[in-house]
Order: sequence, then C-alpha cells, then structure tokens
Amino acid sequence: MKRLCVYCGSSPGGQPDYARVARQLAHAMVNRNIDLVYGGASVGIMGEIANAVLEEGGDVIGIIPKGLFVKEIAHTGITELREVDSMHERKSLMADLSDGFIALPGGLGTMEEILEIITWSQLGMHRKPCGILNVCHYYDKLIDFLDHAVSEQFIKAAHRSTILVDECPDELLEKFEAYKAPETAKWIDRKST
Repeated sequence: MKRLCVYCGSSPGGQPDYARVARQLAHAMVNRNIDLVYGGASVGIMGEIANAVLEEGGDVIGIIPKGLFVKEIAHTGITELREVDSMHERKSLMADLSDGFIALPGGLGTMEEILEIITWSQLGMHRKPCGILNVCHYYDKLIDFLDHAVSEQFIKAAHRSTILVDECPDELLEKFEAYKAPETAKWIDRKST
C-alpha cells in the first residue's frame, strides 16, 4: 500500500479522542510509508490527520470540489491540492489514487463515502481493503446495522466480511496488509464499463 484514502469529518466532533486517534492513524501510516488521500480541508478531523501526516514527514493529497473550496476551508499547506468539478469526480479520483479506504468519525458525507466505496467493492469495481476505525465506539450502531442486514439477507456474509473494523489504527492497518478480497460473483467489471 502506497496511499490510503481516509474519510472523516470537517468538524472536530464532540470528543478529543477523535483528533487523538486521527493523529495516531497518521503516525501509523507514515511509519509504514503510506501517504494520505483525503477531502482537502484544513479543519476538523480532516485537518488533524492531514497536519499529522505532514508533521510525520508523509505526503498528503487533498481532493476538493470547486463549490466547497471556500466553504470547507481548503488546506493550502499540503503536498498536493487538486480541485475538481464535482463530488462525483472527487470520489472517483480519491478511489483511483488510493490502495485502501478508512472511515474515521464523521457525518453524513463520511458515511456516504465509506458505504459507497464498500458498495463498489461488492460490485467488483475494486479489490482494495475498506475499514472503519471505530474510535470511542462511534460506529457501533452502524456495525450492528450491517450485521442485522446480513441476518435479514440483504448483505451477503462474504461482503460483510470485507468491511474491516478495529479501534486501534495499527491493528486496522495490519488487517489491511493481510487483506485478500474474497472470490465472489461480481455484478460489474469496472474495466469493461
């Protein structure tokens, strides 16, 4: 893995542990020579992880749509800031540049991004690891819901198993390094579309 995409909030959230664990993830990534791809903001958890990767000596690529450039306060001190025309272009470029995907705590955008990239995996559009860093049990109810969807037969157990979860950044990255995409029937071959 050369680069990881980290989805996270442009807000700091309600607990200081969110920022602390974002910095731990940055440290763990740089120790493994993994650079950061993220949403390009200088604020909230997004700013925390970007600044921490830079402080540790890693590279940071931010992808931000033109409409959010001012609103989200673009981080102009990162290695590379790419401005794109739309959210769809942002997500596609983030996926293309990254070797895996992690969700830190965040709001609707963070959840939408991680669930979309997990769906792309299910559809066979990529075979990269996807994970949730469950800081302070933030994602417990989402994880419970995913397990419920398996029991209700809306998500296959093989697809649920592709969603790696841990509370510790180092342990989640170890799971990423050991990850092998399951051999399951795919609905879409991205290369043919």
